[in-house]
Amino acid sequence: MNEPLLPSIEIEQPIDADLPAFDGHFPGAPVLPGAMLLALVLRAIARQPAWASKAGPTPCVQQVKFLAAVGPGQRLHIRLNDSARAIGFSVHNGESVVARGQIQATP
Repeated sequence: MNEPLLPSIEIEQPIDADLPAFDGHFPGAPVLPGAMLLALVLRAIARQPAWASKAGPTPCVQQVKFLAAVGPGQRLHIRLNDSARAIGFSVHNGESVVARGQIQATP
């Protein structure tokens, strides 16, 4: 029997201008590294008990696509969507999608 799907959620994530991840990435035109963006998505999942349970103790990024740069001071929205096999995520800056992908529990 399949477990019921979790309702979709959206989590607001401000990006502080003084975030250490911007140091040296890139001087004069700071860009949030993709690894940091993924860490923010995983942290958003971990802070929601039902989503953390679905992701399991060692979630695996099945796929990710970075579509736009994220700079200091932006206000992102992380959207999580459940499917039978994975957690779909998208990260938005206003109407623009900056990243999307899927995370799955490691078997």
